[in-house]
Amino acid sequence: MRKFLEGTMESIHDGQCGLCAHFGETHAKSDTLVSILTQKQANVDLLDDCGHPRHAALHLKVSPISGCDGFVPAAAA
Repeated sequence: MRKFLEGTMESIHDGQCGLCAHFGETHAKSDTLVSILTQKQANVDLLDDCGHPRHAALHLKVSPISGCDGFVPAAAA
């Protein structure tokens, strides 16, 4: 298992939560979300709500590098 240092950035790719339309959709657009979409990198310590309708009842917290089969590409930042 890899141990990450606080503030470590990791590349993210299509299919991962950081690039999904449901990542962070429960609140206003932020500089952090825009940065993830444009740079395709995210802090591995970042957690946000998953807004996917199938998962809403679970109140999931996901990282940008998480993923599921409900991925929907986010609109351009």
